Amino acid sequence: MSDHQPGARLPSESDIGMIESGEAEAYGHVAARAFHDDPAFRYLVPDDARRRRGLPTFFRASIDATAPEGATFVARRGGVAAGVASWVPPGRYPLPAGTQLRQAFGTLRALLHAPRAIPDGVRALVAMDRTHPHDEHWYLALLCVDPAEQSHGYGAALVMRGLERADADGLPAYLETSNPRNLAWYGRFGFVVERELRPWRAGPPLWTMRRPARG
Repeated sequence: MSDHQPGARLPSESDIGMIESGEAEAYGHVAARAFHDDPAFRYLVPDDARRRRGLPTFFRASIDATAPEGATFVARRGGVAAGVASWVPPGRYPLPAGTQLRQAFGTLRALLHAPRAIPDGVRALVAMDRTHPHDEHWYLALLCVDPAEQSHGYGAALVMRGLERADADGLPAYLETSNPRNLAWYGRFGFVVERELRPWRAGPPLWTMRRPARG
């Protein structure tokens, strides 16, 4: 994720805030555009049109699930949705059973556009759940910036909002990514690769990353 270019406008404090009621749909569309060409989603749903139809539903379900449980920060440019980061605080993962059921229902609705992706999608979720750390940490469940709004520093600002809380607690931060280009970008914030996951025999890898406790 190329997040800032020399001379580009940097986000102000007023650009970054907490998600508000009724905004999940807008930020679901932001995430869908940001992840449209992600290697994992391209593997799961190779057809561009089906991916375009299904991803907004998938990400809205994800945001709806994490927002009440954690700290979901958003970036707005001129009042328009630009980016979102769903941080789950320590002790809140896994999400409550009822929340997981609602999220699973939304995911299944999204995968109705590509039913063949369901078994591989489940394999990825199982692999990530098995490797998720059991110690206290801040979990970055989702980070994305609308492609039209990238290179303005929104991604960095959203990451730092969560890392400030992790540092205040003296706790590590954790995430997964399926895009190899993100490894060096997250490395700028102190994240290092812990594991490479291979949930699919012929599909792309996933990586888990961890940032040690600071402060």
